[in-house]
Amino acid sequence: MRDDRSGGDWLDRLPEAARLYLNGRRPDEVECVIADLPGIARGKAVPGTKFARQDRFHLPDSIFYQTITGGYAETGAQWTEPDMILTPDMETASAAPWAEDPTLQVIHDAHDREGRPVPMAPRNVLKRVVAAYAADGLTPIVAPEMEFYLVARNTDPARSIEPMMGRSGRPAAARQSYSMSAVDEYGPVIDDIYDFAEAQGFEIDGITQEGGAGQVEINLRHGEPVKLADEIFYFKRLIREAAVRHDCFATFMAKPIEGEPGSAMHVHHSVLDAPGVNIFSDGEEETPAFRHFVAGMQNHLPAAIAMLAPYVNSYRRYTRDFSAPINLEWGYDNRTTGIRVPVAPPEARRVENRLAGMDCNPYLGIAASLACGLLGLREGRDPTPPLETDAYDAEEAIPRGLFAALDALKADAPFRDLMGERFCAIYEAVKTAEYDEFLQVISPWEREHLLVSV
Repeated sequence: MRDDRSGGDWLDRLPEAARLYLNGRRPDEVECVIADLPGIARGKAVPGTKFARQDRFHLPDSIFYQTITGGYAETGAQWTEPDMILTPDMETASAAPWAEDPTLQVIHDAHDREGRPVPMAPRNVLKRVVAAYAADGLTPIVAPEMEFYLVARNTDPARSIEPMMGRSGRPAAARQSYSMSAVDEYGPVIDDIYDFAEAQGFEIDGITQEGGAGQVEINLRHGEPVKLADEIFYFKRLIREAAVRHDCFATFMAKPIEGEPGSAMHVHHSVLDAPGVNIFSDGEEETPAFRHFVAGMQNHLPAAIAMLAPYVNSYRRYTRDFSAPINLEWGYDNRTTGIRVPVAPPEARRVENRLAGMDCNPYLGIAASLACGLLGLREGRDPTPPLETDAYDAEEAIPRGLFAALDALKADAPFRDLMGERFCAIYEAVKTAEYDEFLQVISPWEREHLLVSV
């Protein structure tokens, strides 16, 4: 959206948390940011005085053709690198509390010169899916959970990632789910996460120790999808900044440490009708819409996996050994299934997608998950019976590698149409280029087992 900052002092119209952070000061710098396909912040830092005078800036659309390693995908597009017009969404104005001088961050929206949303921009993809719900008279609500590891500083890619050193002088321990003493081991990092989140106006619903060594989960309160995706985008940065302050790294890799659980971004979904009533409940009973939503997840999540598990490392998480889903079974309060229905009162009845990894772009992960549910509502099909046993005893039923996931994406025309055909084509090209780069790297496993044995 275009922000009109003419007349008066634009600082007076900032969100309350940003105004409290500035406390009467004028920002020394404003970071104008947009998420690329991996979810990395791209943009420009400008003096606060310049930002007050501008209502847009420009970046080439080629940032969406770039791989995670800095290469570029072959898209068949003419390489003139046209500029996008980026306009600030001032509702996203937020503190950068780790900066030495007063600094704000502002997320921008991307349009072309004719004012049309740039289809490859992840925030626009999510807005497209939310708009499709609105066209059907519906409002989606999501609640994400973020898992990540706090690890020892690692500047050598050849060295294995290790747990961070706790305040006791001992490495963080594994198999300590929900342990308060385990969280206390890295309490100073958690304290900074809380402080940074408060300065940015974010409400944390809870922080817990997960099963991995140094693995933490942060739950966010439910809300509007674009707003929650913005918060996760910001949260990844603030968590990294908090970790660096204490001589460790935060990593959102899906599977960073051998022999330890992976990190997920579980997403809880509910849907409201025009009066604001949860369409999954009719009094105490489940509705047909609830069953259709679950069926949409089962039928279309294979196409979404390429966005929920975007890297070769992502597929290391899908294993029977570490409580990550391996199929599309669903069940009530069953954490072995890929689709879980948590215990909740009827007004809060919701569906949890447990397939997304924390390495996914939050805009794309939430958009893809919501798209599956909406297609289910439109198609009106029923799911399989709920599973009451161990889902790990059932057959694997999700793509187990990036190429297989891209094949599933290519085959699902309704999903592609909802996400945007142009976006899907660019996404496939970027992911194929990343995989080709990966294949050029010879791993220690290959050298150990193949060098003199084959």
